[in-house]
Amino acid sequence: MSVKVILADDHKMIREGLSALLQSEADVEVVAEAQDGATAVKLAREHKPDVMIMDIVMPDLNGIDATRQIMEFAPETKIIALSMHTEKRFVTEMLEAGASGYLLKDSAFEELIRAINVVLEGKTYLSPEISGVLVQDYRRKGGAPDGRSAQAALSAREREVLRLLAEGKSTKGIAAQLEVSVKTIETHRHRIMHKLGIHNVAELTKYAIREGLTTLEV
Repeated sequence: MSVKVILADDHKMIREGLSALLQSEADVEVVAEAQDGATAVKLAREHKPDVMIMDIVMPDLNGIDATRQIMEFAPETKIIALSMHTEKRFVTEMLEAGASGYLLKDSAFEELIRAINVVLEGKTYLSPEISGVLVQDYRRKGGAPDGRSAQAALSAREREVLRLLAEGKSTKGIAAQLEVSVKTIETHRHRIMHKLGIHNVAELTKYAIREGLTTLEV
């Protein structure tokens, strides 16, 4: 079965180039292209793609807001940001919105294929430069907000839930994997954030990287 992909970028040349490269892959099908965020949301609703390659700076609706909207009705869709921006705010906002990966536009095509395969496995993919941005920023802030390690602050089950959250798993997916209710996972997530003083998934991901609770593919 082919992986259904939608490309969202306001530059036609980039869309056409990526489409040609992706279509050359035996198991990838580009089902639609969007030139702005609003169209990306519309096409995601129509086609229900497996993966969306999303630019960040686009007219009508930026990639961050488009990602957030798509996650509301299609949380199973994996969104990979493809951007020229390395600033921390773009990276964290995309991850917080629900993106499963972040690549730079100067990445090799082979890295994009690898990223697609990784996010389809339920993991998070960050370009090496982007991973470095997150880790360096976290280290500048002195590690965990309360100065404790994950091992000291969290129970074994909470560490497991944190790892799965950081790897991009949905609450429903984690509940199914751990064979517990969705409400139980929501309770674990609330307790994890309360214990660590963290309030969004982007910060949880950085914490998990710092504490070695997850190995992101880079």
